[in-house]
Amino acid sequence: MKTMIRATGILFTLLLTVSCQDSGFKPVSKEERTSLQQLGDSISSEMQAVLLKNVGEAIQHGGTEFAVEFCNLKAMPLTDSISEKHQVKIQRLSDKNRNPKNSLQLESDRLAWEKIKKEKTDFIEQSRTGEIYYYKPISIGMPSCIQCHGKRSDISEKTLELIGLKYPDDKATGYEMGDLRGMWKISIKK
Repeated sequence: MKTMIRATGILFTLLLTVSCQDSGFKPVSKEERTSLQQLGDSISSEMQAVLLKNVGEAIQHGGTEFAVEFCNLKAMPLTDSISEKHQVKIQRLSDKNRNPKNSLQLESDRLAWEKIKKEKTDFIEQSRTGEIYYYKPISIGMPSCIQCHGKRSDISEKTLELIGLKYPDDKATGYEMGDLRGMWKISIKK
C-alpha cells in the first residue's frame, strides 16, 4: 500500500512539473492583440464584401434561385481563395447554419459563439497550444439577405424549394434585419 501511495505521489509530482513547464509559446501581448484584431477585421470585411458582391450579382443575374445555386457551388471556393491570399483559414460558423460545414463543431467555437451572442463584438482568442483565432459577428445587414434567410413569408416558394433541395438540413431562415446570423472565425498564424 505504501509503495502504491509513493508511486502515486511521484506520478503526481512528475505531472505537476511537466504541466508547469513553459508551453513553448508566448501569450498574445496587448499590442499584438490590437494588431491581430485589425488584421482579422480587415480580412473578414474583405471576405464579407466579396461574398455580398457576388451574391448581389447572382441575384441581379437570375434572382434568388440563382443566388442559392451560386452559394451552393461558389461560396466555399471564394472563401478558400481569400484564405489562401492571406495565408489564413476563414470560416463562417453558426448554430443556425445552412451548409453543414458551417456548423459549430468544436467546443471552443461553441464558447466563442456564446461570447459573440452576449457581447456582439469581435475578439482574439489564443488556444492552449498557441493557435490564434479571430472571431467577429455576422449580422443580417441588407434587405437582399432576407430573401434567402428571412421568414417563410419573405422567401419565394421557388427559393424555399431550392434551398430544401440543396440544403436538406437548412436551419438558416427566420431572420430579420439586424439579427445576429453567425460569426467569422479566422485562424491566424502568428
